[in-house]
Order: sequence, then structure tokens, then C-alpha cells
Amino acid sequence: MAGQSRSRRWGKNVEPPTDERESLLSGQELAVSDQSSQTATDAVTVAPVDLSAPVRAQTWTPPCSTPTYWRPSAAPITRVYAALDLGTNNCRLLIARPSRRGFQVMDAFSRIIKLGEGVSTTGRLSEAAMARTWEALKVCAAKMRRHNVTRSRLVATEACRIAENGQEFVDRIRRELGLTIEILSREAEAKLAVSGCATLLDENSDLALVFDIGGGSSELVWLDLTRRKRNWRRSLAHRLEAMNCITAWTSLPVGVVSLAERFGGRRLTPAGFEAMVDHVMELLKPFEAQHGFRKRVQTGRAHLLGTSGTVTTMAGIRLGLPRYDRSRVDGYWLDAAEARAITYDLLSRSYEQRVAEPCIGKERADLVLAGCAILEGLLRMWPARRLRVADRGLREGILATMMAEDGCYRNSHRRARKAQLNG
Repeated sequence: MAGQSRSRRWGKNVEPPTDERESLLSGQELAVSDQSSQTATDAVTVAPVDLSAPVRAQTWTPPCSTPTYWRPSAAPITRVYAALDLGTNNCRLLIARPSRRGFQVMDAFSRIIKLGEGVSTTGRLSEAAMARTWEALKVCAAKMRRHNVTRSRLVATEACRIAENGQEFVDRIRRELGLTIEILSREAEAKLAVSGCATLLDENSDLALVFDIGGGSSELVWLDLTRRKRNWRRSLAHRLEAMNCITAWTSLPVGVVSLAERFGGRRLTPAGFEAMVDHVMELLKPFEAQHGFRKRVQTGRAHLLGTSGTVTTMAGIRLGLPRYDRSRVDGYWLDAAEARAITYDLLSRSYEQRVAEPCIGKERADLVLAGCAILEGLLRMWPARRLRVADRGLREGILATMMAEDGCYRNSHRRARKAQLNG
């Protein structure tokens, strides 16, 4: 099966690029199309860099046809969009152009940078973390130039939000790399993540919690799906309406990096893990006391939808994948009992055994239990029976929003309906 999947994606007798193999083995999120395009996650040597040095262009030649979200456009579209998510742990870029009912991915990039390393204790971005990030952003800048991006939105999240020198760093990026990065508010981050994965919400549910476990913070959004007016699967533009179903949101000041730095990540005892979960529960209690979702979850039709690397890793383990495969993970349903079983199995393993797990790897082995603790806290507070996995989120939400603002999907559902009737 693994060989067949590889052939379908890259063509007969063609291996995926080394960079993607490294990315998949480390369990990083690719978040591209259902027929994933390449990503780059090569290692970066942590060393001081000359921030005034010119950016060297880098090129990429696709090994096969470009993947497509949903259906291709009926006519060529020249506009090219880019969305960049500069997170506490990862730097991710997605470049795409609109198609009739979605968008076509042209290029994608993901690299673990650990920008927020140490921020929770020092309050500042370290020189080593900024150096790693700078190298990743140089690659992103080159890719955007190569694809002649016409509109972009580049955002930074929790690490830059809380670091004393976060704004100073993004100002330097703008001056010297020519990339204008916006430090995104927690509310905007939460809502964009919802619009990015709304098509995976269960149509038969009345209530859903969309959560994104990040490196430095975790965003939670409750949606009342009884407010939904249309089928969000019909059009990518329609899924922006999911934001009209938001009833409450919050941002927890804890993510996999900050939690692991506080409680430990490599050598974690069961008692240490429970301390993590207790800490998360304490952060959740005021939000639950204000909104009272627990009772609705226990008595109604509700589910969780996770957009983080924690849940994609869990799905890969549950599926027994020899290497991470986005096409099998994105949209996968996990029972809460299955998620818990995976959590406590990982807790029983040594750090070296977690490194050896194909869907975790060395880059995430010290962080995965912190993510599991946050998820366990969510499940204890809101005991939903099911959890859906999304390998999509913030970047996809940014792209959909920009394209909708530019009128790329205006009346697209009417044209589709007319074509169907004339069919």
C-alpha cells in the first residue's frame, strides 16, 4: 500500500524529494492538497547569521502535476496567493491559485524552527532561534518571488506576540528580507483556523469544538452548528460562513513548547504528565464556567475537530503508517478512547522509542507528550466521544479569506449549478 501511495503521488518509479521524506518522518504537518505537493524541511545549522546578507534565490521543479483542492478552475487564473504561518515551533508557507471551488496548491514549505524556544522563561526570542527562523524565511521569500505571488498574508503567532523583541524581529524581517509579517491577534488566529478546516465539521452534529494546539498557545473555538444555513462542502467560499456559527472562543497561554519547557518533555513520568493535564484543566475552568458547554457535550451531538500536529501524529500512529501520509490522516475520525490509548502508550515509551516512531521522529519526540496532555485536558473537560483530525487550518483559512475578498468565488456556486443543469 505504501508503495502504491508513493506511485500515485509522484508518478511511476519516482521517489518523493528527500526534503519531504524527512518532513514526513519527523511528523510535521504538510497541510497541502489531497495529493500533497512537496515540502522542504531540511536541517538548519544553528549559527549566527549576517542579517544584512542578500537572499539567494532557490528554485523547485515539480516532479509531477500540481495537486488540486476539490475541482480545477474552468479558466486559467493568473493571480497567485501566499499564506505564511510563523509559529512558535514551525514556519509554514502555502502558495496557491484559485480554482472554481477551491484552490490549486503550487508550492508548500514547512520547517521546524523552534522560534519560541526559551521565550516562556526569558521573555525574549533567542539569537539561535531567530537565526533558524531567518534561514527558513529566506527560503520562503525565494519561493514567493519564483511563483510571482500577487497577494500574500504573512502572520506570526504566540512567540512573537509575547516576546519583548518580537516586534523588533518582524521589523528587521521587513527591512532586510522584504517580508511584511503581521503579528496576529489570538482571536484572528482562532477564527482563521476555523475557516480553514470548516469542511471537516460533521454535518450531523449540533456542536463542535475546533482546537489548534500550537507551540506557545492553544486556540479553542466552539461552534453552534444549528446556525448553519448552507452546506459548506459546496464551495470553499461558503466555509467562511462557519465564523457565523462561533459562539465562544478562547486562547490558552500554553502550547507544546511552553508546556514541555515547564514540565519536561524527554523524560516524563506519569506524575509529571498528570501535572501537565491538571495545569491545562485549571486554565480551562474559567472558560467552561462562563459558557457551560460540558452539559451540552454530554447530552447532545457534539464532536471535537483538531488542527494541530498532535492529532495528526495520533492519527498516523493509529493507522500504523510507516511514514506520515496526509491523504490518509486529513479527515480521519478517532474515538476518544483510541486517542487516550495512544496517549498512555506514548507515555509508557522512552524518549528513544518515541524518536523511532515514524510519525513522530526526533524533532517532535520531546513535544508530543505535551500535546497529548493538552488534548487529554480537553477531553476531560468536554467528554466528547469522537475527534476528527484536520491536516489543514490557519494557512488554508488565510488563503480562502484573501481569495473570497478578491471575488474569486463570486457566484461560483451558481455557475456550478448551471453547468450541472446543462450537463
